[in-house]
Amino acid sequence: MARFELVLPAMGEGIIEAAITRWFVSNGQHVLPDQPLVEVATDKVDSEIPSPVEGTVVRLVYQEGEIPRVGEVIALIETAQAEEDSLPSGAQADHGIKPARLPLEMISVREKRHHNPQPGQTEDVQVSPLVRMLAKQRGISLTELRTVKGSGLEGRITKEDINRYIQAGRPGAPSFEPGAAGDEMSQTPGQTTEDPVAEPEDEVIEMGRLRKLIAGHMVRSKRIAPHVTSFLEADITPLVAWREKHKEEFYQREQAKLTFTPLFLEAVALALKDFPLINVTESGAQIIIRKNINIGIATALPDGNLIVPVIRNTDRESLGSLARKVTDLAERARNNSLLPAEIKGGTFTITNIGQYNNLTGTPIINQPESAILAVGTITKKPWAVKTGTEIGLAVRDITMLSLTYDHRVIDGALGGSFLSRIAWYLENFDTGRMV
Repeated sequence: MARFELVLPAMGEGIIEAAITRWFVSNGQHVLPDQPLVEVATDKVDSEIPSPVEGTVVRLVYQEGEIPRVGEVIALIETAQAEEDSLPSGAQADHGIKPARLPLEMISVREKRHHNPQPGQTEDVQVSPLVRMLAKQRGISLTELRTVKGSGLEGRITKEDINRYIQAGRPGAPSFEPGAAGDEMSQTPGQTTEDPVAEPEDEVIEMGRLRKLIAGHMVRSKRIAPHVTSFLEADITPLVAWREKHKEEFYQREQAKLTFTPLFLEAVALALKDFPLINVTESGAQIIIRKNINIGIATALPDGNLIVPVIRNTDRESLGSLARKVTDLAERARNNSLLPAEIKGGTFTITNIGQYNNLTGTPIINQPESAILAVGTITKKPWAVKTGTEIGLAVRDITMLSLTYDHRVIDGALGGSFLSRIAWYLENFDTGRMV
């Protein structure tokens, strides 16, 4: 008999921890190889971890709601194999798992730089992973957390302490901390610390984990980046006609529907190559110009939430490849089966609000990107058309494009020129191209 240590595997570049959202097994349960054991959640996506071995679950080291780090043991499984053969050949490579003994009873909210605090300094507060998650969900910053009096061992803060602190109206909450370090949801001017009270006839529902993350991400983006939005109407009549003519042939050849999304992806990728200063990230006093064009597609989930899978090197893909990838990513996003790496590394985002018959909108930048394009519904409108020297009215297929960009790094001239270039590629679509 041997014990196999299941650790939290690496889940993508920059991801160092994940929250345990659901265990599919319990102590004493027999499990088989590749059987889902646990669902974990990062800041962007939920993932399932399968069992690399057959055996019996001896202990679930972390409970639901707690946050282990990558490499930490999260469960112990007793196997029938000999000690030296407890890990099946190739299991580590296949599952990205490396056994490790890294128990972490308490986690510091921030890294300690000194063992003993210097005069005038406050010693780092010690909290459990669950308390840390609760504090983040409630928008309690590090500074505010230090004001909470802990009732646990050696003054450590417990879950009950957090609940009592919130019920007391968060007396240590600042009225306004612009850009407070570690505070994902700093308050805005005019916001009070008092939560709205529901009336008797109101219905109250709890925000889900993903909705809380989206809320924090949106507030952070609006707080750090001055948003500017430019609008432009594009006459895409030739493109619409070409798609209608070739969509059946395209499907037979590519086994993917020719929606408008891959066509817009193609145009945006071309425009980003023409305007590399849109494909950037602000970093302090520096601007990072991304060489790869990785375009994210905002995708609505069945529960009303939103996720942004990314097509890497969009400019190097054919139209058929783009259509297949758009279909695949959208389906797996709705089935909660995206990999963490598939929602990271985006350099620009497209959101199609036209699918809900909306004319236009002002999207929020997906940090740390610097711009996002919203595509409105395609409507037939009377339009001024020039034929030779004559100008007349005709019914045309028109869509409105809205580009929101970070005014710290993109000025109106650059943003407007880029938006015009996207429209140019759409309006001058090559209707003679082969499918």
